Amino acid sequence: MSDDPTVEPIEPMEPVETVDTRPTKIMYVAEATAHGGRDGYVTSQDGQIEVRVAMPPELGGDGNGTNPEQLFAAGYSSCFHNALVLVGRRSGFDLTGSTVAAKVGIGPNKQRGYGLAVALSVSLPVLDPDVAAKLVDAAHEVCPYSNATRGNIDVTILLG
Repeated sequence: MSDDPTVEPIEPMEPVETVDTRPTKIMYVAEATAHGGRDGYVTSQDGQIEVRVAMPPELGGDGNGTNPEQLFAAGYSSCFHNALVLVGRRSGFDLTGSTVAAKVGIGPNKQRGYGLAVALSVSLPVLDPDVAAKLVDAAHEVCPYSNATRGNIDVTILLG
């Protein structure tokens, strides 16, 4: 995520036991429909999303549109940032100026399919690095995207 030597990766936490992170109550349902797969468009039921989807040049496409990995990166970064602000506020910290950037990689896996990997780059410029690391760990436990991906894909978190 960064070539800055002051950026410290936060190692993924080792799960001690299997934790059930499924929702106990559904509070909101998002709906989206893909038309044409990776060479078409995506719409949301409420009309907020209507976007062309295209394969990136690295995967043989023309790159003339967004792609599922960009959409996933947007969703994960905004969701993780919200979780970070929530745990920060609960702990009495102001996270003004904080950001979360996501990189989502795609490539072949050992099962003849494809897999994803995520790198989140978190910036908490006004906090002590030890406090920032604790908040990031707490956000990683709260974030629905982190809970959904835990144990399924590699997620690296860089704090800098």
